[in-house]
Amino acid sequence: MTPTGTPGRIEVLNGVPLYFEVHGSGEPLLLLHGFSGCSQDWSTALSSEALTSGKEFQLIIPDMRGHGRSFALREERPAERKSAQPQPAGSGQAGLAVSLEFSPWRHDQAAADMFALADHLGIKTFSGIGVSGGGNVLLHMATKQPERVKAMVLVSSTSYFPAQARPLMRAYPDNLPAAERENLRRRHPGGDAQIEAILASTKAFADSYDDLNFTPPYLGRITARTLIVQGDRDPLYPVEISVEMARAIPRSRLWVVPGAGHGPVLGERWPEFLKTAAAFLRG
Repeated sequence: MTPTGTPGRIEVLNGVPLYFEVHGSGEPLLLLHGFSGCSQDWSTALSSEALTSGKEFQLIIPDMRGHGRSFALREERPAERKSAQPQPAGSGQAGLAVSLEFSPWRHDQAAADMFALADHLGIKTFSGIGVSGGGNVLLHMATKQPERVKAMVLVSSTSYFPAQARPLMRAYPDNLPAAERENLRRRHPGGDAQIEAILASTKAFADSYDDLNFTPPYLGRITARTLIVQGDRDPLYPVEISVEMARAIPRSRLWVVPGAGHGPVLGERWPEFLKTAAAFLRG
């Protein structure tokens, strides 16, 4: 497919505004940020030769629904409908003027959005890298339409929310440090309304049992070559879950990062991770 000429744009797909960027030409590679993150989390990947040298990959980098520029800006009024158009990145306005009604964020809905994005771009098959919530979205995609996902790298992902994660999720919004709230504000231009919706969804995860509920037989439907990356000190998802996933997914490998927590490849390990992920995706 032909790369877009602008850094990013917004389209209404699957009934929601989705911001996305397309970089390069080659095999489509979907890069999915974690929950509460945004597409800009992948900015260093764009400057890394691991994914950009040789024009092997075409990078598809969205803001998943409710994140970054993919959000409902304000409640639409009838007189505003004609002006409720997608705004490109850097235009001074992000998101669309659509009805703003809170409902908890779900990974399966985000997966449907990503299929809609792939269809919009004319992409039949693709690979993916997903961090935390982004990896969970890839699990939905690889089980629902296995023939479309060729290979994927899952970082700090999980087949279900374990008991140890639920109290942390429930308490997180009430214990959010001021510095972390400011970090959310930089990532999400919708301001406090958007941030509060994200935090409310975090709390709702604590009582969610049907969104992430991948049994070993269901994971066995996955045909994609899969690299599972997990820290052995993750406070949310114990490494045993990753071991179970690796046993259930037919063409999988497991990379356990010693002494690392959630997001074990972030920070100083990121360049090494990108090289390893790129080598795995090349096959």
